[in-house]
Amino acid sequence: MGSLLEDTRLAQIGFIVKDIEKTKKEFARFFGVEEPPTINSGEYEVTKTQYRGEPAPEAQCSMCFFYFGDLQMELIQPNEAPSAWREQLEQHGEGLHHLAFNVKGMQMNIERCEEWGMKLIQKGEYRRADGRYSFLDASDSLKMVVELLERDE
Repeated sequence: MGSLLEDTRLAQIGFIVKDIEKTKKEFARFFGVEEPPTINSGEYEVTKTQYRGEPAPEAQCSMCFFYFGDLQMELIQPNEAPSAWREQLEQHGEGLHHLAFNVKGMQMNIERCEEWGMKLIQKGEYRRADGRYSFLDASDSLKMVVELLERDE
């Protein structure tokens, strides 16, 4: 029996937070590392964010990243606009948002996940225009959101 994804190595764990500055300070203190910089998710002209199948030009978030070898931990503070990030915060509060996996062939992998029963809830391009992401709702089966990450070569 094969895996749904070609590469099942965990690439990232994402957490939704209300106050990224306060939370990253606590994580940095806990891990004994420097606080990472906080960045914005980027402008819509680059990110082309879609939420629930519709353009979402106002959907943005603040993010920061901690690194543990090949594993990335992301903190996300959404703005007030409708998004997968805002939805998670409003419905479930702070905490785990997603587990992310690197893929090649984003659309093919979205289709495979949808055939498996997941629902695409948000997608967009990276703020540096060097890749893309997709959030798939797998709450019925896996009790979480799965994020697919694809970097341009």
